Amino acid sequence: MTAEQAFEQLNLSLPPAPTPKGVYKPALIVGNFVYVSGHGPYLPDGGLLTGRVGSEVDIEAGKAAAQQTGLAILATLRATLGSLDRVKRVVKVLGMVNATPDFGRHPYVINGCSELFMKIWGEENGVGVRSAVGMGSLPENISVEIEAMFELA
Repeated sequence: MTAEQAFEQLNLSLPPAPTPKGVYKPALIVGNFVYVSGHGPYLPDGGLLTGRVGSEVDIEAGKAAAQQTGLAILATLRATLGSLDRVKRVVKVLGMVNATPDFGRHPYVINGCSELFMKIWGEENGVGVRSAVGMGSLPENISVEIEAMFELA
């Protein structure tokens, strides 16, 4: 099954590919890799999921925000590459969680994105190396920000 077919079976909607909020490119192809800048949890209507995990939103809302961030990354990949089928594998994911100082389950939250990628590219190619860390704040009080690197097919 191709990545596009796997995505269609999930019955999820992509938000519009986000536009830069500063001086950077949403994605950059270098050699056989595409680097995707930090993305937030954009909704199909262009809104954002906000709130600090551990106080304003619970852990499940944080995980849902990470999945939504993964969908925003997929939208950028489609806009940049034309198709998710051009991605061979996930190389690296860096997940940042807007969390209270006592919150410690950042990896669980970022699993929302990692599980999405695994469903699209499979266990072998959809799981790369990863870091999941907590932040004191994120832009516009978004719950999660994620950047990623992919190998091209």
